[in-house]
Amino acid sequence: MKPIEKPLKSLVMGRRSFLSGAAALGVGAGLSAPAIVTRAAAQEISDIALRDQDLSFIGVEETFSTPDLMALNSINQDHIDFLTEIGLADLGQGRIDLMDQAGLNLAILSAHTPAVQNVPGQAGIDFAYRLNKALVDGPMAAYPKRFQAFATLPLQSPEAAADELERTVREDGFVGLLTNGHIGKKFLDHPDFEPVLARAEALNVPIYLHPGYPTAEVFDVYYKTTRPEYTEEYQDYIFSGSGYGWHQEVLTQCVRMIIYGVFDRFPKLQIIVGHMGEGLPFYYERIVNDLGGATENSLKKPLGQYFQDNFWFTTSAFFQDDLLHLLLQHISVDRLMFATDYPFADMKQGTDWFRAVNLPREDKEKIAFRNAEKLFGITV
Repeated sequence: MKPIEKPLKSLVMGRRSFLSGAAALGVGAGLSAPAIVTRAAAQEISDIALRDQDLSFIGVEETFSTPDLMALNSINQDHIDFLTEIGLADLGQGRIDLMDQAGLNLAILSAHTPAVQNVPGQAGIDFAYRLNKALVDGPMAAYPKRFQAFATLPLQSPEAAADELERTVREDGFVGLLTNGHIGKKFLDHPDFEPVLARAEALNVPIYLHPGYPTAEVFDVYYKTTRPEYTEEYQDYIFSGSGYGWHQEVLTQCVRMIIYGVFDRFPKLQIIVGHMGEGLPFYYERIVNDLGGATENSLKKPLGQYFQDNFWFTTSAFFQDDLLHLLLQHISVDRLMFATDYPFADMKQGTDWFRAVNLPREDKEKIAFRNAEKLFGITV
């Protein structure tokens, strides 16, 4: 996608105004809030939230950046200013204070999309190493019980990426890796990435599939407008990203990995998907029913079984009761984990929302922290 030259100030203020206004109303981006709440229902919500005030939380998708990384991936200076202002690069006491206010015990950090996965050769290898070591020597050392991390990998060099994954897991205690959409116009089902998949499986660590922006060709066909007046508020940029596009791309990658045999080749490989399943709850029946028949002779298991055996899902930025319950109709509660998507979503808003969710206490503990403890081998 070509860089956008127009300043981001209108986008920045628009999103910020929306979020601050929503917070004032007690709701937020994605937070489920019925127009009319009966007194009895409100009391029930209040009682549940009060009961679960003592919940522990592990945040599984909590984003960070550095000045070098923002310079690499931002589209202009206003974009950098925005990311800095919202606290993306703050890995010190400021973020810890927000975690304390929210009751977030542990944050698993991941580099801002697309991290360094599009940097080729030795430059990408060196950049990934510096970024990973900066976490170990910085926030993870300063706050050893509050931060963990997913490895950032130089995925344009798969063998080197696999080696860096192993180094971060064995030497630094990282809990897995995170990718950001397509990698050089390829998804993880491509044979090029089998060294990374094999190493993740051997190390028994998961891969978090985070969204990324589309290729220029996809952007031009799907999202680009022929009427320049409709780019004034970054409609095309947001349309291709957080407003719609990248959620569809993650779900596409998940289905590709299943139907093209990734989990038959790597049966123990575990994949994490954020944003309440990236649309999967809505499409689940259609995917399983229509593609199930088409793949019954090429896959070792029924298609839907792979979602139960090889995937985990998080709540990041989608603080909606209805989506949570819809996802739970298809996926076991043992496969869901809590995440906030800070700083692009409000940390306290996320924990406050989940404390009030109407689920059994045992199930809420699984989602809030126990499933993450089990998957990552950590404790709060």
